[in-house]
Amino acid sequence: MTDDVWLPFRAEEIGDLPEGLRYRYWDGGREFPADPADCVFYVVPYMKGSEIAVRPMADLTSVRVVQTLSAGVDNVEPGLHLLPEGVQLCNARGVHDASTAELALTLILASLRGIPDFVRGQDREEWRSGFRPALADKSVLIVGYGSVGAAIEDRLAPFELARVARVARRERESARGLVHPLSRLPELLPDADVVVLVTPLTEETKGLVDGDFLARMKDGALLVNVARGGVVDTGALLAELEKGRITAALDVTDPEPLPAGHPLWHAPGVLISPHVGGPTSAFWPRARRLLIAQLNRFAQGEPMANVVLTTGDAPGVRQG
Repeated sequence: MTDDVWLPFRAEEIGDLPEGLRYRYWDGGREFPADPADCVFYVVPYMKGSEIAVRPMADLTSVRVVQTLSAGVDNVEPGLHLLPEGVQLCNARGVHDASTAELALTLILASLRGIPDFVRGQDREEWRSGFRPALADKSVLIVGYGSVGAAIEDRLAPFELARVARVARRERESARGLVHPLSRLPELLPDADVVVLVTPLTEETKGLVDGDFLARMKDGALLVNVARGGVVDTGALLAELEKGRITAALDVTDPEPLPAGHPLWHAPGVLISPHVGGPTSAFWPRARRLLIAQLNRFAQGEPMANVVLTTGDAPGVRQG
């Protein structure tokens, strides 16, 4: 029986891993560390793109678990059809909650309070004072209410908001109140001063933020995207930004990386950060804890956590 585990970190850096497995280091390099057919547990290289993530998947004939280090799994989904049936795809739910929620709050505050304009003023030695919008008394709509969405609301709680509305795939109750289904978006959007996108990129959410979505946002509203660039129709967003009707703060874009010369770089009212919601000092200790826990479950034959889907299930079936 094969027992190779492919890790994007060296085993000695992680420590406390279960015995009885062979740990192979592969972080997306040209050469594989061993025969992919011997790999039973594949940890996808972090932030290396879909092409690298999928590269070994056709040859992972013995794999039983594919573990991402991102909350989203869109980077590996193009290769799932290459895997044997019964492979569990697990995400990194919980690993990025703190850092992504921090960035979402940073983007909201920086955009509302005009921090980019202050920085430009400092560069020119200009004193740009005046009234700016505050977060206090605003209404916030969180689109995608998983663990990251909940973490964002936790951090918004002290800011004296007028209200928070939550949207996810299905209606449910959360610790902080009702979570509305996606079908309620048309009636919720006109009341939101700030719309925060945290939803995973799926067939259902690709291009979710289109011209109709944006047209329903109130004048002067702020769109914050810490989800995936493909959730937003870039052309439709550019049209609204050029009108000056709304503003945007984007940690992710479509295309990504955003190429030089793209009109989004200089669109009015937009703040762009280069997909930095996850890679912070908070990532490593949480990723390490996840990998230790998951590999111990695997070695002991216990159920895996964070299972998103199992290959061979009906199309569109997701767990959790």
